[in-house]
Amino acid sequence: MGSFGQNNYVLILLLVFTLWNSHVVSRRLPEALLSEKHEKWMAHHGRVYKDAAEREKRFQIFKNNLQFIESFNAAGDKPFNLSINRFADLHNEEFKALLINGQKKEHSEWTATETSSFRYDSVTEIPATVDWRKKGAVTPIKDQGTCRSCWAFSAVATIEGLHHITKGELVSLSEQELVDCVRGDSEGCIGGYVEDAFEFLAKKGGIASETNYPYKGVNKSCKVEKESHGVAKIKGYEKVPANSEKALMKAVAHQPVSAYVEAGEYAFQFYSSGIFTGKCGTEIDHSVTVVGYGKGGDGSKYWLVKNSWGTEWGEKGYMRMKRDIRAKEGLCGIATSASYPTV
Repeated sequence: MGSFGQNNYVLILLLVFTLWNSHVVSRRLPEALLSEKHEKWMAHHGRVYKDAAEREKRFQIFKNNLQFIESFNAAGDKPFNLSINRFADLHNEEFKALLINGQKKEHSEWTATETSSFRYDSVTEIPATVDWRKKGAVTPIKDQGTCRSCWAFSAVATIEGLHHITKGELVSLSEQELVDCVRGDSEGCIGGYVEDAFEFLAKKGGIASETNYPYKGVNKSCKVEKESHGVAKIKGYEKVPANSEKALMKAVAHQPVSAYVEAGEYAFQFYSSGIFTGKCGTEIDHSVTVVGYGKGGDGSKYWLVKNSWGTEWGEKGYMRMKRDIRAKEGLCGIATSASYPTV
């Protein structure tokens, strides 16, 4: 090989090495930025891992979730956005295991509990928009933590709303009393049903305040006496006729209503703003509180939903879910099995 050929060969090698090196650096740079992002996220949420292997596993999940969120938002073809939140180092299956109701009834069991009584059936005129927060009937967003007690939070939120409507005062009530004391199909932090909570409180006569029976987020022994009625009383509950968003609207126009939804999808896990139109079915596995309804700027109809995953999820703890869809069950099954307390 002549000197010219050798020089060319060396140049090609240098070029290949440079390109390869820049490719490695360009790959390392995002990795370093992602690692830094993960560090900041860990510090913000007080997350500590048991060892380096767990940390690496969580980092990979965090990275995959971040990529999913960024590509979803970049597509820009949905009326809602996603963002990193405290569930960012959880695989979707882990998220469901951590937060989604551990108890599951068959669809036939939901309809078996239907009652014929629906006090708002004959209502003909209701407001175009309702927001019970503006009427002072909704307590600040709460956080169920790692206890699958969404059913208790949903029941409590409806009773807080009804107590304000009937008594004119807003009192934060005790989810922990329900977690500790409601038995039967409901098992505290394993999961439960709003209906069981209503039945328990109707028999007992009332519920304690948050101040007197604060939330711990774990199963404890029941601390209430049968004759201890508490600060807010209910006589029972009624179910909204199943699979009717119109009936649900009538009920929500008069008081906050408890509803079950399917909440296990990635889009639900990382929802941050906008009117949610995610792909979700009717395998209902989570309890929320419908505290209003309205229309977006483009005329899109929505349900205003109060969740119990803290203020960093969704729109400061709330979700606007698309309303009036073709499926009679409503988006994510919101109209399949709604109920509200009565006095």
